[in-house]
Formats: sequence, structure tokens, C-alpha cells
Amino acid sequence: MTDIFYSLESEVRSYSRSWPVEFVQASGATQTDSNGTQYLDFFSGAGALNYGHNHPAVMKPLVEYLQSGGVLHGMDMMTPAKREFLQTFKDVILEPRDLHYKVMFPGPTGTNTVEAALKLARKYTGRQHILSFTNAFHGMTLGSLSVTGNSMKRQGAGIPLTNSSKIPYDDYLDGETPDFLWLERVLEDSGSGVDKPAAIIVETVQGEGGLRAARFDWLRRLAELCQEHEILLIVDDVQAGCGRTGTFFSFEEAGITPDIVCLSKSISGSGLPMALTLFRPELDIWSPGEHNGTFRGNNPAFVTATAALREFWADPSFQSRLADTIDTLQSRIEAIALSTSGAGVRGRGLLTGIVFDDPEAATKIAAEAFREGLLLETSGPQDEVVKLMPPLTISAEDLDRGLDILEAAIRTVTGPAVDTPTATEAPAA
Repeated sequence: MTDIFYSLESEVRSYSRSWPVEFVQASGATQTDSNGTQYLDFFSGAGALNYGHNHPAVMKPLVEYLQSGGVLHGMDMMTPAKREFLQTFKDVILEPRDLHYKVMFPGPTGTNTVEAALKLARKYTGRQHILSFTNAFHGMTLGSLSVTGNSMKRQGAGIPLTNSSKIPYDDYLDGETPDFLWLERVLEDSGSGVDKPAAIIVETVQGEGGLRAARFDWLRRLAELCQEHEILLIVDDVQAGCGRTGTFFSFEEAGITPDIVCLSKSISGSGLPMALTLFRPELDIWSPGEHNGTFRGNNPAFVTATAALREFWADPSFQSRLADTIDTLQSRIEAIALSTSGAGVRGRGLLTGIVFDDPEAATKIAAEAFREGLLLETSGPQDEVVKLMPPLTISAEDLDRGLDILEAAIRTVTGPAVDTPTATEAPAA
């Protein structure tokens, strides 16, 4: 049954190698293969399925729309589906957060919105150079690859990746050296030989780069530096956005307002392709048609995106329930890491995981978890992190069951739990 995948599909495929089964159904936090085996999904489509698979509140409007004869492909034409999405996004997301962004539909994927952001930053400032960070990941097309740190992915470009430089991400050095010392010096020194960049692009949590999470004060200082030197700040919220860290935008808790924001993955609410590039109104200097794309008018995605915003983010209790889920997950993985030699916790919210000193451990743990019915991926330059991205809507029972499987897989790979101090045994402060 699966021979065609091996004989015809390109060798570039990856996830099907880790999970060599044919998935036939999906619901909530569960996927089912052709043999009827069920798997808990702590992968969530790499962050494209924040509300789980086929959520009824999202799928019902989609089915109704498909049956109605509504427009499916609309380029950038006006349609009721697009109008309702824009109005809902403004009412539910932008206005309550006092954000006054213009909304651009750049094309349907994460790399499309990053490319549009880089292009706009260069057009607006008249400068070419972009700064990005060590271990960053921003996409697989040439512009996005130029600001990506992963050497394996960069090598796939086949040509030199230029007009960008990498600077240290939060805690990349020793945790004590001022992170922006070099940047501050070269920006202030006219003799540094370093051209002022058009923009700095950053992930608040590096999803593919090892789940490093930037401190809020670090993000604030970055925003201040950009403002002081008239450099545009781009936040790539493709994976960390749409609630993955606990708030709709991952930068909200830091109290910063980026000049440009990149959204994709879960903005459609359903896994349908969709992306947004948000930017300050004064940056909207595009000429009509100067940036376009055939599939930027995916009307079924507008329908599901609107449904997701109304079902979840218009409900004041949703974010409170999400906070409880985050607390449960973080408490549990901290306890697991504490009882595992050479392990630690990384990330923020429901974009989190466990890092291991042994760089081979995470891949072995993910494989063992799959054998026991749990889908996990790894992260980091050496795949040294077990990455956890359960749906934001996961039930307490499914979350506990998945974490039980994870803990058992860790014990199988790394050995029995190590003794940890109890509250009465802990040394006095």
C-alpha cells in the first residue's frame, strides 16, 4: 500500500521517515493510521494545527462554505469570506491589543510572509542588509534562507546567501556578556565599516533552532536599539504565534510592538495554507501588484480562520484555560527533566521541550515515543531537543497520557530516574 511513496516521491521527504505509517484519519489530538493504530499528536502539524485536527467549530463553517458554491480562489479580489476575516481579525485581535497594523496577504506559507517582510523593509529604508540571529530559522526560499542559521538548510540553496549577517541570540555567549555590546558599538561608530541594516528579524522562541526562548528584557532592549537607530524590527511569529506561547502574539508579554509581524501556520485555524504580513501603516508604500501571488486569496482558509478567531480568541475564558494547560505541561516536564541526568527544559508556553547533553538521546526518545503511540519531533542544530507542541485545546487526560508516554520513553533511553531532593530534603537558602 505504501510502495508508491518510496518509489515515486522525492528523497527530500523527512517526516514520513520518522513515522513510516499511512495516516488516514485525524481528530483533536489524535491521528489514526491504516492499521487502526491511534497516535497522540504532540506535533500539531509543526504548529499549523494549534486547535487540533478537524475541530468541529472550524470544520462546520468550512463544509457549509464548500457546499454553498462560494468563491474558492480569489487572488486579491474582494469576497465575503475575506471581508469577514479582516473584520474579525480587526475586532478580535488587533483592536483589543491597540495594534494598528495594515494586513497584507503575501502568499500562503511562512516563507512567503518572511520574504514579503524582508522585501518591504529594504524598500522602505532603502538599505539592503538584514541582521538575524544564531540558530534562527525563517524559511526555505532564498531570502528566508539568507537569514536562517542552520547550515544544512542553507547548503540547500546552491548559491551564496548574501545581504545578511548573524548576531548572537539571547544567552548565545556566556549569559553574562552584554548581548548587544557589539551591535551597539558598530551602530554608533561611523568607522566600524558595518552598514546600517534595513531590519533585524527575530523569533521570540526559536522553534527549529533548539527552543531557545528570549528573555523579555532582552527583547525590549532589542526593540529599543532598533528604534534608536531607525532599524525596522521584524518578529517572525509563524510558529510561536496564534497562541502557542499563551498569548495570541508571542511578543505581547514582552511589551514590544514590532514594525512588521509574520504570521502563518495556525492563522487559518484548520491547517489550510494562509499567511499574513502585518506592518505599521506608514510602511505601506507598495505600488499595486508590486508584490503578489496566485494563492494569496485562499477563501476556504479565510472561512476557517474567522471561525477559529470567533470560537477561541473572542472567548475570554479560552486564554485562561490555555494558561492552565501551559502550567500543567511546564510543571510536568520540569519534574521529568529534574529527574533525568543531563536534561533541562527549554522554550515557552506550548512551544517547549527537553534538551539533553547527549545529542543522540532526543532522536532515540522520539522514536521510542512513536512506537508507544506519541508523535514528537526534535529540534536544535544537533536534534538535541525533544520538542513538545500539543494542541492548545488538548484535554487534560490526553496531555497527561502523552506526558506519561514521553516519560517512559525517556526512561527507556536514558535509564531510571535519578533521585531529586524533596521539599524537606532541599538545602536551606
